[in-house]
Order: sequence, then structure tokens, then C-alpha cells
Amino acid sequence: MSRLLLMLLTLNFLLIAPLWWRFGEISSYLLAWEALIIAPLMLLLPVGQARRIVSIGLVSWVMLATAANLGAAATQMAFARPLNLYLDIPLLRSIYHLLVGNVGQLLAVCAMLLGVALLIAITLVLARLMMPPVANSVKRLPGVVALTLLVTATTGAALELNGVRLIESARLPAVDTTRFQWQQITDTHAARLAFTAQLEAAPMEARPLPGLAGRNVLLTFIESYGISALENPRYSDVLLPTLAEMQQRLGEHNLHVVSGMLASPIRGGQSWLAHATALSGRWIDNQLWYQLMLDSGHSTLIDDFRATGQRTLSVMPAITLAWPEGEAYGFDEIAAAKDIAYAGPALNWVTMPDQFTLDYTQRYLLGETPVFAQLALISSHAPWTPILPVLDNWSSIGDGRIFAPWEDAGDPPEVLWQDIERIRDHYAWSVDYAVKVTGRWAERVVDDNTLMIVLGDHQAAPLITGDDASAAVPVHIISGDPELLAPFIKRGFVPGTLPTLKESRDAPRMSQLRHWLQADFGELAVDVATDVTTGMTAGVSVASDVRPVTVSNTMTRTQE
Repeated sequence: MSRLLLMLLTLNFLLIAPLWWRFGEISSYLLAWEALIIAPLMLLLPVGQARRIVSIGLVSWVMLATAANLGAAATQMAFARPLNLYLDIPLLRSIYHLLVGNVGQLLAVCAMLLGVALLIAITLVLARLMMPPVANSVKRLPGVVALTLLVTATTGAALELNGVRLIESARLPAVDTTRFQWQQITDTHAARLAFTAQLEAAPMEARPLPGLAGRNVLLTFIESYGISALENPRYSDVLLPTLAEMQQRLGEHNLHVVSGMLASPIRGGQSWLAHATALSGRWIDNQLWYQLMLDSGHSTLIDDFRATGQRTLSVMPAITLAWPEGEAYGFDEIAAAKDIAYAGPALNWVTMPDQFTLDYTQRYLLGETPVFAQLALISSHAPWTPILPVLDNWSSIGDGRIFAPWEDAGDPPEVLWQDIERIRDHYAWSVDYAVKVTGRWAERVVDDNTLMIVLGDHQAAPLITGDDASAAVPVHIISGDPELLAPFIKRGFVPGTLPTLKESRDAPRMSQLRHWLQADFGELAVDVATDVTTGMTAGVSVASDVRPVTVSNTMTRTQE
């Protein structure tokens, strides 16, 4: 009897505990029907090769289901979406590099080895529990108890599968996870085929943008700058004064700014998917679509601006390894971390402060000829420590050694991340720094011949925003030439640095940006403008963003 109880408790905890983390409550998730079936079954099966095979299969299933449920909880917390094994297995490498950036390679390796060792230990203990030296006989009390439990649990599980919940706090976590992930795999594979066919059947050709010919266009992404930073009072109390100051200072420099919103394809991470969505004009919300798009030779804004005559540049201070995707995009020049002469310290995951990146870009990368530049800023990336000030004297930045005093400033991530309230405060301060330094940089580089598009890449994780936050990110368009901003006003942008927040859930998709630029600054738009000046009119149709087949995120009844 004691072995039955121990096996029940072990199996039930392994299957149910991930649901506590995922859904944030315990009372609704107390029993796993699979535990009540597997434990008595293994005690009743006769000793032999068949039982050994069954045991290996069931242990493997339970451990895989537990790992998948833990992954689902982590994915929901980080990205506000369910786990999809078809898409998310490649992200393990990114998780490792994130750990290395935050706690160092030694601790990251130790943590991962500890996790693997713990998994192996639990597997061995469970396997030993599930293979008792002798089987229980149904002619004795322990066997009768086991058989009764097996029949009762099997009945309860069958009713649960048919929509009848016999016990409100009982679930089928392993069965539901297996069914859900299998459905995800089949749906995603079908969607992959459909997306590939769509890329082949409806290619988007590169189009020159004569309305921006001879101008600098700076597409600047601010990490984790989501609309919650302006909607949530906890963060807006920090950010709104900065935006008001930014608007005033830009005006003092004879610069104009309009603001709006776009919906990002992702939340919490995977910034490169937002970059790809904006550049390609397609909705790229997962790694598979990203790779398929790049492999297809799909045209992007890089091709549009090359056709217009601009040099194309990508400034990516977070890229520390080989980046073949950058070559696939076809940038004329890529400035990754190793290409930027920074002599200051790394600040946890952040390789260099945004102010240095922007100053270096202005001094060494923009050049004298018209350029289209994509910049991906990173100071507002987790772990949001330390918090840097914006240096007023940009000439003092030099090679970045001036940032050395902040290398050990503030609490390290392992201390800060023990307090959720402090994490949220640091998030606000980090985004505030990034927005402020970007605005100050705009004062230095934007003129009548420049169009600067500043936007967030995605909302922060639900840990910061809550589960119900919209996918919108703020967008600020800055130029010394108000004519360059007029098309954005026609599309609903408003003067100033504060977008109309009440419409955040209805924000246009980020993939629309490329289509807007083609429609408003492309050959048709220039022809229309020419016709208007001569007293003629012409109709122009605005292309909508191309939307790939979406992958189902439907959750099972148990997950709900």
C-alpha cells in the first residue's frame, strides 16, 4: 500500500505541478487521472519483459508531458502564447545565450547541467517505483485496492475525455498535452506548406520609393517598448514626462514628430520576428515563417531602398555570433557587436549602452551618402539592470570606457529578479532611458532630409504587462520636413509624441509599414503628386499586408 501511495503522489505531482505554475492557482488542479491509472496498473502487471516495456513507455510519456507542460508555462509567461514544439525547439539555443548574457557562461552551463541531472534523477526514481519486485495479487487487499482504483480512475478519465468532469479539480494533463501538441504539429506542418505555396504564388517585388530618394531613412527599434509603457500608470508616470520633454526639445530643434501605433507579431521576446515583419511586409510571428521567408529570397524594404538608391545598413549590437540572416537580407553593411569598436564593459545581457550605439552610428556608420539604416537598440532588454543616465556631453562618450562605472552598479539580475515589484520598476526606468536617449539622438541626426521611424519591437512579457495587454507598440515618426509626415497623419497618426491610446487593440499590423511606404512614397504616389500639381488626379490603391496562414493556438479544455 505504501508503494502505491508513494507512486501516486510522485506521478500526480509531476503531472499537476506545471499547471500550478501555468495558471497561477492550486485548488483547481489537484488530481491527474493518469497518475490514478498508471500507479495501480504497474502494481498489478506481472513481472516480466512486457511490464518492463510498458514501464519504459509510461515513464517516457510522463516525463515528456511534464517537460512540455513546464515549457508551456514558461512560454506563456515569456511570450503570452502556448508552447508549439514544432516551432519552439530551436529557441533552446536562444535561451542558453540569454542565460549566458545574464549570469555568465559558467553559471548558465551549471544551471543547465543541474536541470539535466535533476531530470535524469527523477526519471530513474520514477522507473524504480514503477517496477516493484513482485506484482500485487487481486486476491489480497492491496491488489483489490489497486484494481478498484484502476477501474474508478479509468472511468473518470473516460468521462473527462467525453466532456463530463466527475471531479472538478481532476485533469488529464498528459493526455491533453499530447493531444494538443500533436494537433499543433499537424496544423503547423499544414500551415508551413500553405505559407511556402503563398510565398511562391504571391511574391512581393521590390519597388523603388522615389518620394524618399536622396534621403536618410532611419528605422530604429526600441527593445520591449510596448504600448503598456504608456497605458499602465505604473509605467506611464515615468514615460509620459519623457515623451513630453522629447516633443518640446524636438520642436526647439525645428523638428516635427507624429505618433501612432502598430501591432507587433510577438510579445516578450524574439525581436527579430518584429524586424522581419516590418521589413518584409508579411506577418512573421514564428521562427519557421522567418526562416522560410529568408530562404525564399523574398524582397524587403532593403531591396526597396536599394532600388531607390540608398546604401543599406543594419546596426545590431546584440548580435555576438555569426548572423547569416543578415546576409540573406542583403544589407550592404552589417555592424554587429564585433564590428562596433566598443571598449566599455558589457552590462549583463546588454553588450553596449544604446547611447554608445547611437553615437557610434552617427560618427562612423551613417556616412555622407543617403542611407537606409535599421537599428536595433538593446538597453531596455531584460534583465533591466543597471540603469544608466543619459550623458549630456555626447563628445565625452568616445570609445565607451566612460560607461565603466556602471558595470557593477545596481543589483545583479539574480538579486533583482527575486522581487517582482522591483523588476517592474526597473523595466520602466530602462525603457525610459532608451526612449530618452533616442529622442536626444534624433536632435543630433534628423534634419529636413531625414525620416526617422522610431518604434517598439514588441510588448514586454506578461510578467510586466499582464496577460490581457494588447500587441500594440508606439511609433514615432520624426523629420525636419513636415511633408514627409503628412502621409502618416492621413493614416491616423497624431502630432506629438503621444499616440491615441484608446485604439491600441485596433492598431494596424506592423507588416503594414512597408506597404504604407510603398503606397505613400512609391512611384504611384509620386505620379499622383505630380498630377495634382498640374490639376489632374489619379486613383491609388493601397496594398494590404500579406497575411500567411496562421498556426492554431487553440487550447484544450484542460488547459483552459
